[in-house]
Amino acid sequence: MAKTLGELERKLLELERTLTAIGHDEGPGEQPAGSPAVQQDPGYVRLIDETIERDAPATAAVTPVAAPYESPRPMESPLPMESPRQMESPRQAASPLPTPAPSVPAFPQRTPAGDSPGDPPMLGYPAPPTSAELLRFRERLERTTQELAHDYDELLGRLSFATMPPPTGPPISFARGAPSLDIIDVEGLRSAAVRAFESDPAGTTAYGTSVGYPRLRAWIADLHGVEPERVLVTNGSMQADAFLFEHLVRPGDEVIVERPTYDRTLLSLRQRGARLHAVELQPDGIDTDALAALLGGVAGAHPKLAHIIPNFQNPAGYTLSLAKRRMLLELAAAHGFVVFEDDPYVALRFSGQPLPTMLSMAPERVVYASSFSKTVCPGIRVGYLVGPPELIDAVAQLATNTYISPNMVAQAIVYEFCASGAIERSIDTVKEALAERAEALGNALRRELAEADFVDPEGGYFMWVTLPHGTDVHALHHAAAERGVAFVKGTDFLLEGGENTLRLAYSGVTPDQIDEGVSRLAAAYRSLS
Repeated sequence: MAKTLGELERKLLELERTLTAIGHDEGPGEQPAGSPAVQQDPGYVRLIDETIERDAPATAAVTPVAAPYESPRPMESPLPMESPRQMESPRQAASPLPTPAPSVPAFPQRTPAGDSPGDPPMLGYPAPPTSAELLRFRERLERTTQELAHDYDELLGRLSFATMPPPTGPPISFARGAPSLDIIDVEGLRSAAVRAFESDPAGTTAYGTSVGYPRLRAWIADLHGVEPERVLVTNGSMQADAFLFEHLVRPGDEVIVERPTYDRTLLSLRQRGARLHAVELQPDGIDTDALAALLGGVAGAHPKLAHIIPNFQNPAGYTLSLAKRRMLLELAAAHGFVVFEDDPYVALRFSGQPLPTMLSMAPERVVYASSFSKTVCPGIRVGYLVGPPELIDAVAQLATNTYISPNMVAQAIVYEFCASGAIERSIDTVKEALAERAEALGNALRRELAEADFVDPEGGYFMWVTLPHGTDVHALHHAAAERGVAFVKGTDFLLEGGENTLRLAYSGVTPDQIDEGVSRLAAAYRSLS
């Protein structure tokens, strides 16, 4: 570390000398010896610029000045950041304006004009730099100096952490949206597996068809009050999402997404070439007024699909209000787009009143997806789609071409788990634990990190935290990791912005772990100031 800091400091001094030398050659005035270039008065720099541009002929080259001969392409962009081992030797840096040997020119040779009008070109010699090249070179050096200074300050700051004792106890993760083992009904799943193999060994062990295990398909249809032909069971809800996007979205198609939204959704849609319109998320769901404005007029957006996570949204934890559900469906009908209701957390409400699904409100306009990963266990990997029969048929063909059929063993186990009533007991256990953990997280944040802005969730796994403007979530992520705490940066869930936001998942941590984790997170935040 000491060696790295020494080399960075040396590099800064060399760059300062380089800028000072350029200032001497370009400007009419003299800069005091040893004055750092990075501290030049802006008016002085502007005077140099104006003098160079005024005195330089429009077409002739300027008086030769020793300057580095580089290809034009690097001159257009800042100097690349180099590791200390890649930096040039002190002699190279201390002589910032070398003239290469004529026999091995490092710059594409040009043919400058002679010393006097009418003189023949001087063949075999590189042209001297123009005033524009000098200006670009100096700007690059200044930017590089600033970048190195930033890195230097960061390294100095990290030195202060080196003497800190490592965090006591195991790492604490607020990053993964999954329940902890202590709230998973392992015994109930074991019994369901035994029943699956005993009651339907042929169906459990066979390939089956792409629409899924028939008994589970029928159970899901009854749950939503639809015909089985409107249901397709998949390997997790992400597989359902992928099939739907593959069927509906073509390159260039416009799609509405929430801001923020699930990072894998953004990835999947962008991979398919969709044009995404991110509409701000509010504590009561997507901003439907902003969406209406986006859709309005001839020049407005013409989406094919709107992806919405209505209940306890990932990553924000917000829930779409009933009024906004109605407004969204009205907009979908008026503008002819499909609402994709991505709803894996719907059963995990631990406070407030349940709301009707948009599928139940407008089945002709909505495609619905959900998952058993949140209510049974993540490893079961069973999800499903509900939609119009013709859409389900088309997606079933995609599924056939992808994997013939999904995992019949997992789906048979889920069916037995659901049919026996074990799923209701499992959901009650999970909701009780989530309520306790969400309350512990909110209390810990209010106690340890009063600067944090958040909304207490009514269900689900996640809390969205906004820190004061100017907070660097990337630096906080690093500082928290050094203290044994993990979270997901808010920038991961946004197309742009969110540098002061983060997602905290409370589903997999106990209240004691939450208290300790937030304490460490607060210490990491304080270390950045």
